[in-house]
Amino acid sequence: MDRSPPPEPFDPEPFDPEPFDPVRTEGSTASPPPQPSGGSHEHRWLILGVVGIAQLMVVLDATIVNIALPSAQRDLGFSDGNRQWIVTAYALAFGSLLLLGGRIADLVGRKVVFLAGLGGFALASALGGAATSFTMLVVARALQGVFGALLAPAALSLLTTTFTDPKERAKAFGIYGAIAGAGGAVGLLLGGALTEYLDWRWCLYVNLIFAVLAMLGGARLLQGGRPADRPKLDVPGTLLVSAGLFCIVYGFSNAESHAWGDVQTWGFLVVGAVLVAAFAWWQTRATHPLLPLRVVLARDRAASFLAMFISGAGMFGVFLFLTYYLQQILGYTPVKTGLAFLPMVAVMVVISVVTTNSLVPRFGAKPIVPLGMGLAAVAMAWLTALDVHSTYAAHVLPPLLVAGLGLGLVFAPAMSMATAGVASHDAGVASAMVNTSQQVGGSIGTALLNSLATSAAANYLVGKQPTPGVRAQSAMESYSTAFWWSAVFFAVGLLVTVVLYRRGAPVHSDADGGAVHM
Repeated sequence: MDRSPPPEPFDPEPFDPEPFDPVRTEGSTASPPPQPSGGSHEHRWLILGVVGIAQLMVVLDATIVNIALPSAQRDLGFSDGNRQWIVTAYALAFGSLLLLGGRIADLVGRKVVFLAGLGGFALASALGGAATSFTMLVVARALQGVFGALLAPAALSLLTTTFTDPKERAKAFGIYGAIAGAGGAVGLLLGGALTEYLDWRWCLYVNLIFAVLAMLGGARLLQGGRPADRPKLDVPGTLLVSAGLFCIVYGFSNAESHAWGDVQTWGFLVVGAVLVAAFAWWQTRATHPLLPLRVVLARDRAASFLAMFISGAGMFGVFLFLTYYLQQILGYTPVKTGLAFLPMVAVMVVISVVTTNSLVPRFGAKPIVPLGMGLAAVAMAWLTALDVHSTYAAHVLPPLLVAGLGLGLVFAPAMSMATAGVASHDAGVASAMVNTSQQVGGSIGTALLNSLATSAAANYLVGKQPTPGVRAQSAMESYSTAFWWSAVFFAVGLLVTVVLYRRGAPVHSDADGGAVHM
């Protein structure tokens, strides 16, 4: 039985699960009017700006370094085989420590953890920008992942506890969801510009600008945001889930450079799955669980976590392989490639705000998120029609706009529903689950799509002369395969969200400050 203490009286969003949930959390609707625990009420929109800057820094860092990799490799002289570790080091640390980072935010205080995460991320970025060797750059990227795991859940939980009015909360999460979804494309644009006009090192140094702005705003605007009834740290659970997620992310990352039959691939995946299963078992018995069942077993919340996981896996089909297509087939520069994604980003931003502010409050998540999954699947399937003679305006832009529409319908509502109705002392770990779902989904999606695309290109070249035209067509086969599988991911997401999300609009209660009852 769960023994976590009840939420404090000022908690803006007491948890009130439906009968589906096996654990109930006490809450009182007769409590005094709630006050935002993440910052002062009159500064809430400025707080959104601060949190948005921090989130943008974390999200775009996953793609901005990709653009800089060829230049960094030439400068530091590391091999193609080692190149993947520049990306993998960040993903391993970030993905495996997110749940711990979320719980630390609940324990220590969100403002303190938020500012510490920003400062550490900035210092790690400066170390990476000044790297004189491959080892130094990998260490810096791993440190970025560690501090990102502190920063990301603290940022989202601050947003969760700052916005208590349902309409304002919807608008805030619409903007935040758009930032989270569009950050990858912004990273491509910014990374291209910095690499082309300055130096690859500025792809890391630029984080100092974001971090300083967010730290100045956070130090001035944020309050502690730490609940009085702080949960204790679940040490066995922390060790199990951190090791399990590390093994899973490493296994899938290793699949990009090794065969699936390699023991370093399937061995780590098996061990990771066993550790995560052991973690789930332990959470049913721990006195102070790291991830309480009440956080993950609410039906709409579980659907939102799965939606983030699946869309994280599928969206790499458009960001990663379309980037290759634009540069290798159409001959775009890095800057022009980034600009090509801007229409999709614009659509995503607008749709995210409209969706969470107008559509979800009226219709609920059930018709909205599945529709977004379906549109994203259509966009991915549409991209399979590209060939070596396609043009941007006629053949690339239309599916990009549809993809932006679909992802805008998915990200913001899923993020909002994943953290709505969570007690204040669970806000950090619930926010961490959102980031963990997307990060692990992205790692799995990248490995699977890369493996499938590489196999498709190799199969096409069998028995053919490797002329430039044949090589170009083999590349198109790999892109098309990746787009098809991305479409499959989103189609699965449509089915999952149709089944799991409940019908009807979220129910708000004036007595508890507009909490969404899950």
